Amino acid sequence: MSRLMGAVQNESGGIHVLYGLGGCGKTAVAQGVFNAVTRQDGRIGLWVNASERATLRAGMLAVAADRGAESYELAAAYDGQRASADLVWHYLHCSSQPWVLVLDNADDPAALEEGTWLRPSSQGTVIVTTRQASSHVWNGAELHRVGVLPVEDAALVLRDLAPAAGTLEEAETVARRLDCLPLALTLAGSFLSRQLLESWSMSDYRRHLDSNPTELIDRGVAPGSSEKNARQLVGRTWEITLRALAEEGFPECVSLLRLLSCWSSDPVPLSLLLPSSVDAAGLSAFDPPLSGHRIEMALRGLLDHSMVSLVESEESGEVVRCIKTHGVLLDSVAAAAPKDQWPLLVEAAARLLGGEIPSETRGAQTVGRVRRLVPHAANLLRRVEDAATGLNAVGVTTLVAKHVFESGDYQASLSLAQAAAETAQTHLGSDHPLTFRAEHRAAVALFRLGRFEESETLHRRVLDGRERVLGAQHAETMESRQDIHEPLAQLGRVEDCIAILRETEGIRSRVLGNTHPDTLYVRALLVEYLAVANLVEEFDRMGPATVAVCEEILGCDSLVTVTGRHNLAYGLYHFGRYEQAEPIARRALSDRERVHGAAHPLTLSATVLLSWILAERGLLEESISFGRLAVAGQERALGPEHPYLLSNRAGLAASLAAFGQLTEAQALARLNLPLCERVLGAESSVTTKTRSLLVDQ
Repeated sequence: MSRLMGAVQNESGGIHVLYGLGGCGKTAVAQGVFNAVTRQDGRIGLWVNASERATLRAGMLAVAADRGAESYELAAAYDGQRASADLVWHYLHCSSQPWVLVLDNADDPAALEEGTWLRPSSQGTVIVTTRQASSHVWNGAELHRVGVLPVEDAALVLRDLAPAAGTLEEAETVARRLDCLPLALTLAGSFLSRQLLESWSMSDYRRHLDSNPTELIDRGVAPGSSEKNARQLVGRTWEITLRALAEEGFPECVSLLRLLSCWSSDPVPLSLLLPSSVDAAGLSAFDPPLSGHRIEMALRGLLDHSMVSLVESEESGEVVRCIKTHGVLLDSVAAAAPKDQWPLLVEAAARLLGGEIPSETRGAQTVGRVRRLVPHAANLLRRVEDAATGLNAVGVTTLVAKHVFESGDYQASLSLAQAAAETAQTHLGSDHPLTFRAEHRAAVALFRLGRFEESETLHRRVLDGRERVLGAQHAETMESRQDIHEPLAQLGRVEDCIAILRETEGIRSRVLGNTHPDTLYVRALLVEYLAVANLVEEFDRMGPATVAVCEEILGCDSLVTVTGRHNLAYGLYHFGRYEQAEPIARRALSDRERVHGAAHPLTLSATVLLSWILAERGLLEESISFGRLAVAGQERALGPEHPYLLSNRAGLAASLAAFGQLTEAQALARLNLPLCERVLGAESSVTTKTRSLLVDQ
């Protein structure tokens, strides 16, 4: 607004076009500038409703009358005996006072073009508000995009309208849920300030938004005004634009917007909407139909009318072109979509998401590609209403959760898997294979987040269910039997851990064969726990042989091979063979970096192992360097209270103390001790180790 104010105050003859989504505050910005320049600069203020041809013409002739047109001239213009626009602009050009003219809600630029209503003049400035971002009518004008408010300003709007309804922090929470859209903020604030029978706080309002957001937001409109002006309702203001697009020959825009409403307001990669993908997803069955050869035109129509915006999303160094749609708009469109269309919409949205999932999550680009899908998969689950729509949505979301897990983002994977499991239980039942699949993803994520007891409990429930429903030798049952070993080991039940890995290896050998990748993988996992259980002879026989056969059959870059080598290095460290362990640990770290990336939790685990080995070999300086890298990385990847982080921070502090860097060691110990006491317990060996570094302080 300040940029526009400066332009209006310092020029004559300019045309400024404010464009943006309906409800984003274009009229409010124009009104603010209008009020400022008419009060401070002594300009004449002229305001015309340009939403319809009739109101535009009547308003412009009223401008002519204000600037001195005679009644007979106006009558001639009304009767068509004189060009109306020429009459208006004659008197605007001849005005003795400078002016500012606002053409408000000019969403149909063709109406301005027909009579050449839009012209520059040395006597004043024209401000146009419109939803149309792109039109040749704006040639020569300065364009100003009006977006949503910053969250701090949006919260202040709510507080100004309803100061008694909540704190600034609560207002920010509501503002974020409303995506800071000025119209929605105004309606929300008005509702909260005018309550008579109830007294909702902003927190109450935020909770109720999740059930029927559009209906609740529109309850804030002043009585009677919704019938006069659909622009004052979030549930109806978009209809103006969609009707205009249909009249222009783009009826499929509404179908595209309904499809987008299945996903999140986060950026949607354009690759999801490729013509071939759209045709494969069955979107031609929509009403109106949306075919691949029309998707480009439908998207362009929404862009030109400011209903979506083109943005760039950067993830892992890759810049991807996306479209972004306002969350309140998506909620409104979803609420208005015909119920009989929802199965088609959700099915198509799920297929399109599924087509974007890479076959494996390796490399920065594929990691970024998967992470961009997370909010859309989560929102898709909220659109599921029955078993028919739930099947594909749950399946695709669980697959996204799996890939996100493999990328190392365990918290996002857990949230997505839990949401998928809840949806599956509601619509498919607790014994459905998709329910088990989603719960399994949640169980493995819980383990990696250090929540070992919860992980074991959920793994046990899924394993029992899969054995009952799918059978003991089903691939997914064996997956559960394999993966429960992790929490069992961390909970001190190493014998049970080894027994269940042996059982899984035996079944896979019989069913799949001795050299099947799944058989080799469980064997690679077993190598670590043979060392933990001090089964030295079996470790010596099995460890090197497993790595060798994995390299021969699967190759050095296979995750199975990398896992086997990492576990072999750990076993050698555990048995005190540090010189033999070091080169293998260095290669394991190199493998992890190549396969997963430097910041992945499994790479950090390999970094920790090498740090331990170097410390035992007396190479403290290099050990500390690797230890610092690992601890810093685990703080980011695992969170401040993860048991692995606490243990490794204690180890780093001990190494620092041994190296004579007592000040840094004790600073780490002071940070670590209260966390260790809370998470691991006062008598834990890690807690005791941490506490010992502070004894002589």
